[in-house]
Amino acid sequence: MSLWTLSERLRLRSPGRIKYDKVRQMELLLQPERIIELNEAAGAILRLCDGQRTIEQIIEELEAKYGQSGLKDDIVEFCAVAAEKGWLELCR
Repeated sequence: MSLWTLSERLRLRSPGRIKYDKVRQMELLLQPERIIELNEAAGAILRLCDGQRTIEQIIEELEAKYGQSGLKDDIVEFCAVAAEKGWLELCR
């Protein structure tokens, strides 16, 4: 993630998509032949990775939503791990 700037935009790697499972009451990341159960924070971050928002906008939105500051490092770290796992990609 250190190579990324906060002005870059992330999106879910195709054909992945996020779905809320009412039975399990949790966000799921659906990928070919895989279903990843996400905690609330992971689901909130991935839902905002739509290719339209910058990393900085995602941080600002989540800090406002949860009434917290200082979430930058956690969000950036999660995005780096998600990219390593092939869940996210940069919009070019």
